[in-house]
Amino acid sequence: MQQLDARSSHCAYELNWRIFIPPDMTRRESVRQLAAWVAASAPLCAQAAEEAKLEQMINVFDFDPIFRSKADKTAYDYVTGGSWDEWTLARNRDAFRKITFRPRMLAKVDELDLSTELFGHKLKMPILIAPTGTHSLIHPEAEVATMRGAGAAGAVMVVSTSTSMPLKQVAEAAKTHWWFQLYTGPDKDYTRDRVQDAVALGAKAICWTVDAPYDAPRERDFRNHLQRPPLSHRRTSQRAAAPEPFNLRMRFQAQLTWDFLPELKAYAKVPVLVKGILTPEDARHAVEKGASGLIVSNHGGRFLDGAPSTIEMLPEIVEAAGGKVPILIDGGFRRGTDILKALAIGAKAVLVGRPPLWGLGAFGHAGVERVMQILERELAWAMALAGRPNIASIDKTLVSID
Repeated sequence: MQQLDARSSHCAYELNWRIFIPPDMTRRESVRQLAAWVAASAPLCAQAAEEAKLEQMINVFDFDPIFRSKADKTAYDYVTGGSWDEWTLARNRDAFRKITFRPRMLAKVDELDLSTELFGHKLKMPILIAPTGTHSLIHPEAEVATMRGAGAAGAVMVVSTSTSMPLKQVAEAAKTHWWFQLYTGPDKDYTRDRVQDAVALGAKAICWTVDAPYDAPRERDFRNHLQRPPLSHRRTSQRAAAPEPFNLRMRFQAQLTWDFLPELKAYAKVPVLVKGILTPEDARHAVEKGASGLIVSNHGGRFLDGAPSTIEMLPEIVEAAGGKVPILIDGGFRRGTDILKALAIGAKAVLVGRPPLWGLGAFGHAGVERVMQILERELAWAMALAGRPNIASIDKTLVSID
């Protein structure tokens, strides 16, 4: 009878063979049994190799090349690219270099607390997963995997209107509370139905995106002839289509004004945040019309190219809001130090978009979890080195802006 001694270290197997062929077993049968054992071991070996590689991820940038190696060019460009010349996309990162820390020494930082509160809910950390669409381009389990990763990390996920999985299925995967991002349309009745469905499924807030009245001018997607999978929410409007000037594809919200916000709030029954604020004038409009919160956002540089970075506009918007509502921000956040800078200027929390997608494409839900854990740890590390042990201790005296 064959005997097999296998010792495993991250699936690097050393095989020592002592093969005995009894009268009732042919050499062919012995080889067949060996082949079956190897085939059964292969999935475990591959899983262990992936886990070992995941443990080697030091920062969120490490996920991008692995995602790129696994994704086709169309999917990678969809996640990575911005609009037109991608000037705003680059500015989102560059602007962080103009902000420096003014750390304080000999503060008591032996205990660190990253928890915060938003709309009556305690958050484990002030880092949320931003709404991004069509995760099925990136991973077969799509938004369900992203939600699983968010829950494992204890992070709030903002689920996009453009989810490629049924919202009910995504909501069922939630382990922590979650929010819903809203694109209005194709008509007001359908918008109301979608909001009420999301709230019934457990959404604790609605993030109304207002910076996308037309489809985006993303030239990478044009060149790749991107065909997005059907969206789970899509239905045909009963109203006649609006005329589209200059052959542009109009979204329904191109017809809306600030007067729609009170209407939305009336049936949402949960906090409604306005996402896409880039000027103090719009911040004041949103607050006056009853916004529960503001999200400073340029859509990750994916719509109007030439718009400012979000972090450079944050001080003006915080001042304009006057402390009446919480201010959140997204756009180019890749490090715990980036997040700490935003919190010091006055943001209540930060949303990250592309890094969780890199994690999803590279390692599935475990990659999403790891990305959020890395950002959480980096933020804690930066707070400790800056002499700020908790979120309440972070204020504008921590930073200097060139």
